Amino acid sequence: VQFVESGGGLVQAGGSLRLSCSASGFAFGVYDMAWYRQAPGQERELVSSISRTGGSTTYIDSVKGRFTISRDNAKKMLLLQMNSLKPEDTAVYYCYGHRGVGYWGQGTQVTVSL
Repeated sequence: VQFVESGGGLVQAGGSLRLSCSASGFAFGVYDMAWYRQAPGQERELVSSISRTGGSTTYIDSVKGRFTISRDNAKKMLLLQMNSLKPEDTAVYYCYGHRGVGYWGQGTQVTVSL
């Protein structure tokens, strides 16, 4: 099982980024997926999750209306569209998949400047 994130970078406040997580080595469609983030000196937190079919999603309050999680099971991809970014969104973002056992990607840095 392997996840590789991409799409992070430096963006000004109010800008947008789209994170991608490419999966390999397993049947992606049977895994519930999520995006987590970890800011310096803080604990890793769940940002958004999506069910195996994509029919159910969750978001933390601070990103509701700004972030959208989606998945393409045929392409084995997990996406996070992030709009209206704020400096407090600055963190390393991690892809996470679980089906009993959980697996993490290596993370991608998102930095939002004023």
